[in-house]
Amino acid sequence: MSEYETNQFAKDVLAGLSSEPKYLLSKYFYDDRGSKIFQEIMQMPEYYLTDCELEIIKTHKQDILEAIFTHARAFDLIELGAGDGMKTKILLEYLYDKKADFQYVPIDISGTTVKNLEHEIKALFPGIGVVGQIGDYFHLLEEMSRQNGVPKMLMFLGSNIGNMDQEQSIEFLGKLRSVMNLNDLLLIGFDLKKDPEIIMKAYDDPHGLTAAFNLNLLQRINRELNADFDTDNFRHVETYDADSGTAKSYLISQQEQSVYVGSLNQTFGFRKGEVIYMEMSQKYDMEMIRGLAENSGFEIVRNFNDKRQFFTNSIWKPKT
Repeated sequence: MSEYETNQFAKDVLAGLSSEPKYLLSKYFYDDRGSKIFQEIMQMPEYYLTDCELEIIKTHKQDILEAIFTHARAFDLIELGAGDGMKTKILLEYLYDKKADFQYVPIDISGTTVKNLEHEIKALFPGIGVVGQIGDYFHLLEEMSRQNGVPKMLMFLGSNIGNMDQEQSIEFLGKLRSVMNLNDLLLIGFDLKKDPEIIMKAYDDPHGLTAAFNLNLLQRINRELNADFDTDNFRHVETYDADSGTAKSYLISQQEQSVYVGSLNQTFGFRKGEVIYMEMSQKYDMEMIRGLAENSGFEIVRNFNDKRQFFTNSIWKPKT
């Protein structure tokens, strides 16, 4: 991370660990090690989200392309939180075969992830313009909007929007809308409400990967902020409220303990049983999705569901 990003990380950790109840921001899960663990999570049979979205993109890639071409012949395909680009490669292959006039712009917080993806895409699809970007979505998108007038198809896949509550989602989507032009589009993924047992197995998996993913953030604080978290003293716990569709993950202190964060020169006390709120994963119904679009300045163009109706990918356009 840059010095600015490290300072911001330190400020956010201070704010979170000084709060009651304590929390840590899930956006910091995705350092290089966290990103690798998340790739493993996506390969789990219990983590249905990946297979559902893969199915949608494979089945509807032509429809997605046609939606883009309704707006423009040349465009930038911009992926927010690109990861390993597994699902996007299906769409890229189709666009490549159709000789579409586009540039692929993967954006991710992990520099290693972006560089690896750039290298792989260039090897798989020679001639595709790939311009990886590392850092904050909105700052980068604003710069791109100023640099050229080429229409953009933004992709925010994997139901990453579900990591935000209602207010945060509307604020985030509103910011996206503010850096989009009227001929831009957004392809966004939503995990739908379903049997709670299916959801719990995905987020409290028997392989321990979700626990490792959460605990890695404590290890990241150790590495980057000179802290002394003992991750053996914390346990991952998942909850799900079927009425609201909200899954939440916590780390629970297994004993009374103190943790020193050197970069902050501060010690934080933990009671036995005290929780650190780590992340939420919101599940949606179609009414909730329509409300999000309307309240953040978008119109729904089309929804695509998988055959089990577990997941939807929705194309939105800015509302005039």
